[in-house]
Amino acid sequence: MWQTYVDDFPISALVMRMSKPLSESECKLAVERIQRFINEVEKVIVGKRRTIKLITATLLSCGHTLIEDIPGVGKTTLAKAMARASGCEFKRIQCTPDLLPSDITGTSVYNQKTGDFSFRPGPIFAHFVLVDEINRATPRTQASLLECMEEFQVTVDGVTYSLPRPFFLIATENPIEQRGTYPLPESQKDRFLTRVHMGYPEHEEEVDVLKRQEHGHPIENVEAVLSPEEIVELQKFTLRVHVADALREYIVTIVEMTRRHQEALLGASPRGSIGLMRMSQAWALMHGRNYVLPDDIKELAVPVLSHRLILHHSATLKGITQTQIIESVIHSVPVPIIR
Repeated sequence: MWQTYVDDFPISALVMRMSKPLSESECKLAVERIQRFINEVEKVIVGKRRTIKLITATLLSCGHTLIEDIPGVGKTTLAKAMARASGCEFKRIQCTPDLLPSDITGTSVYNQKTGDFSFRPGPIFAHFVLVDEINRATPRTQASLLECMEEFQVTVDGVTYSLPRPFFLIATENPIEQRGTYPLPESQKDRFLTRVHMGYPEHEEEVDVLKRQEHGHPIENVEAVLSPEEIVELQKFTLRVHVADALREYIVTIVEMTRRHQEALLGASPRGSIGLMRMSQAWALMHGRNYVLPDDIKELAVPVLSHRLILHHSATLKGITQTQIIESVIHSVPVPIIR
């Protein structure tokens, strides 16, 4: 039976007490695990190493990711491959206009024998959850994911049920086709730590894809190289990566500049500041460091902040994009000197 419980991770991560920095041996162990995981995913996904690394860093940061791209470039396959390589339980939710919130979170069912209501968990109760074509679900159904993504819990009939650890949600959407879709509200987009794109493969990469799929789908060969416990440990390692005071100032300045930009109607929220710091910690860990560098922040600003901006209509008519604004902000903010 599902029971409520209080877990000190990852909800309390943002107010976690000071802990000792990562040692070199811990950094080496983390890099070995992460590299093994990425290599396993690359058995299926060809030529998208940066995208895989960004989503992996999102997982280490206890966040969620939105993959936005056209159909057929491997969004769903990437999510399934990462779930297999992680050794975690995987569930898929195919969004349609008639999908109900209870189809995601679960529902209480009356038991005639006992005379009580018992809770039947929905597909959201898994370590890895793929929400395919999230913009095809109605706003009411989309809103049912807000509590899951932010608080790692589900409330049904006044009872709160904690989600398993780790909990990682990957949502996909096609930004081109608008018929029969419901655009994600800004509050929903802000819950996603990162937004990434797949893009078309290069000529040689697509030839390699055909070669790998000549006699079957390579996802069947993906093995579990991690366990849920190891992923939780890596997430805790991420929280121990050092961020200098000057770099925290640098992050906040970048986010403040997005709010003051003349082409932006609404800039990034404080959740964006926290997300950029957390992703920078994960990125540093993935590269074998127990400290963050300014280059980590510059590398991750676009995938973490761009989807949080709302542009003026005049900027949209000029063809200005959110990515261009973030890039201009990065170039305008002086990089701090870290000693």
